[in-house]
Amino acid sequence: MRAPCAQRQQMSNSSCITQFLLLAFTDTRELQLLHFWLFLGIYLAALLGNGLIITTIACDQHLHTPMYFFLLNLSLLDLGCISTIVPKSMANSLWDTRAISYQGCTAQVLTFAFLVGAEYSLLTVMSYDRYVAICKPLHYGTLLGSKACVHMAAAAWATGFLYALLHTANTFSLPLCKGNAVDQFFCEIPQILKLSCSDTYFREAGLIVVNVCLGFGCFVFIVVSYVQILRAVLRIPSEQGRHKAFATCLPHLAVVSLFLSTVMIAYLKPPSISSPSLDLVVSVLYSVVPPAVNPLIYSMRNQELKVALNKLIQSFFCQQQ
Repeated sequence: MRAPCAQRQQMSNSSCITQFLLLAFTDTRELQLLHFWLFLGIYLAALLGNGLIITTIACDQHLHTPMYFFLLNLSLLDLGCISTIVPKSMANSLWDTRAISYQGCTAQVLTFAFLVGAEYSLLTVMSYDRYVAICKPLHYGTLLGSKACVHMAAAAWATGFLYALLHTANTFSLPLCKGNAVDQFFCEIPQILKLSCSDTYFREAGLIVVNVCLGFGCFVFIVVSYVQILRAVLRIPSEQGRHKAFATCLPHLAVVSLFLSTVMIAYLKPPSISSPSLDLVVSVLYSVVPPAVNPLIYSMRNQELKVALNKLIQSFFCQQQ
């Protein structure tokens, strides 16, 4: 006679799993509350920073340019990324639980993979924007017209969705027979794959190889774009002109470096140094920190954005008086 599904959840296949157990940051109640307040602060900072950038760009006509259009899309993706995983982690710490439903885990995997894939594609598009602006300034309006910008942004979002759909479908079609405990504070594809004991794992491995190739292609495109940008900047006769030209690329370069370095540390670190605690810290670095830090990176040295933001804040306070 077959055992009930609930009793076989730790050893049966995925058809019997109704929920997953996420990795807790700590079992100490005081530290759980500290985690809640820390993540709340980071989340509110990300909401405020990205929200201000989105509102400022949308409201200021002077910022209706390709560069700021892509920046607005980046802020939307950052908001989506951090909102997909942080609120659930905060709720689990607050209520001292580890559970996430099977449907909730699937939705989290799909949404997070979609937003991360779209963000990487968008960063690639933004490198092309900087290349055209510096290397082909006379053709900037032609090559990056409003329709072209919308099409490129739509392609980035569509690429992310296709990436997420393929990975999510492959991941959750595998039989999961090694329990339901996920060694991560959110539902992450590599950790869920560890629960599978099926040979069909190689289907996902093959898909990962394809996406690594595509990701490497985007990386090469970004590198080649910046090599051309650097060559063009060095040909500018005045030092002030070189500084001004490169300053427009610095925020994007910093965001790309932060994104790629944290993702590479998370997924390419040697298995010999892998541990639940280290994986937890690294996952926070690539999933939580960039959405909160990106608005600061883009606003710190961007004078146009600072001026527009000051105008927006002043007009808001004037309306309140």
